[in-house]
Amino acid sequence: MTDLQMSLIGAAGVFVAGVFAYNKWQEHKAKKSVERAFASEHDDVLLRPGDIVRSEPTLDINPAPVAAAAPVPVPAAATSAPAASPAPAAAHAEDAPLAPGVPVAPVVAPVELITPAAEQATSLVDPLIDVLIPLALEAPVRGDKILPILHTLRHVGNKPVHFIGLHVNGDWEPIVHGGVYTKLQAGVQMASRTTALNELEYSELVTRLRAVADDIGAEPEIPDMIEVMGESRTLHRFVAGHDAQLGVNLMSYGAPWSIATLIGALEKQGFDVRPDGRYIMPDGDGGQLFTLTTNVTLGADTTSRLTLLLDVPCVAPARNGFGAMLDCARALVGRLDAVIVDDSDQPLTDQALNEINSQVLDFYQEMDAADIPAGSTRAMRLFS
Repeated sequence: MTDLQMSLIGAAGVFVAGVFAYNKWQEHKAKKSVERAFASEHDDVLLRPGDIVRSEPTLDINPAPVAAAAPVPVPAAATSAPAASPAPAAAHAEDAPLAPGVPVAPVVAPVELITPAAEQATSLVDPLIDVLIPLALEAPVRGDKILPILHTLRHVGNKPVHFIGLHVNGDWEPIVHGGVYTKLQAGVQMASRTTALNELEYSELVTRLRAVADDIGAEPEIPDMIEVMGESRTLHRFVAGHDAQLGVNLMSYGAPWSIATLIGALEKQGFDVRPDGRYIMPDGDGGQLFTLTTNVTLGADTTSRLTLLLDVPCVAPARNGFGAMLDCARALVGRLDAVIVDDSDQPLTDQALNEINSQVLDFYQEMDAADIPAGSTRAMRLFS
C-alpha cells in the first residue's frame, strides 16, 4: 500500500469521526431544549390552586329582551298602508328593569287589514279560478288613460277578462279614473258552467293582450298554455260535477190555474214577477233564493203544474235555500189547492224531502272543502 493510499484512508477516517461527533452534539442540544421546555419550575396554568375553570352551567335569572316578532304576512294583492307607530310606553319597554324570573312578552306587530279595494281586486282576479297574467309597466300610468284601452278586452269566448292595478299607495285595486298604477295584472276565468277555457280562446287572449300591452306601454308575462289548459279542465270537472239544481213540483188537484189568478197568488207569496215572465223569490240582499216556472210558454192562459227551482251552488248555506223553498211550496199548496210531487208526479213524502236535505248539506261540505263555498263570489262567478 502506498503512502498516498494511506493518507486518503486516514483523511476519510477523520471525516467520518467528525460527522459522528457533530451529530452527537446536535442530539445533545435537542435533548437539553426539551428538558428546559418541560422543566418542573414552569407553572401549569390548568393545575394552579384557585384557578380551576368550572364547567357547571349557570342560569341567568334576568333574560334578555325578546326580539320583536315579524309582522303577519298578508296576500300580495292586499298590501295595505303602513302600520301605526307603537305607543310611547311600548317603545321604551326594553329600557325598564326586568323582574327576575318574569318572562318578557314579544312585541307583536299589529295585524294589517285588507282594504275593501284590495278585497274587490282579489274577487276580480282570483288566483283559484283565473289565469293570472302580470303586466310590467315601463312607467306609472293613470287609470283615465288606460281604461278605454282595457275595455276593449272584456271577454274571450264566454270567459270574462278583468284587470287590476297596484296603486301608488301600495294597494291592489280595480282600475279606476284618478288612480295611478305602477303594475297591472290581467285575469281570465278558466271555466264556466258550459266549458273550460280552450286553446283557441287562450290564443285569442294572448294575441289581443299583447296588442293592449303595446298600447299602454306594458310587457305581459304569459303563462305556459299546456299548464293553463290542464288547470282549466280540472276546474271545469269540478264545476260540472257540482252544477246541481233541485226542483219541487206543485200539481193542481183540480182544474188548471189561470195565469192571471196565479200571478196574484205568487206576488202575495213574495215572488218578484219579472217582465220576461220569470218569477224570482228575492233573498233580501239583491240576490235570489229560488225561482218558479209555470211550465208553459209565455202568453199561455192556464197551467196545471208549477216548478220551484233552487240553484244550489249559488245560494249560501246560511240562507237555507232548500228549506225556504219547501216552506214556500207548502204555503202554495194551501193557496192553490195543490200537491207536492216529484218529476214522475208521485207525491213527495217528508222522509224523501229529509233525505234530499241531507244530500244538500253534504254538497255544501264538498263546496267548502274545495274552497269554493256555495253562494260566495267565487261560486257565483263559476256558476253564473
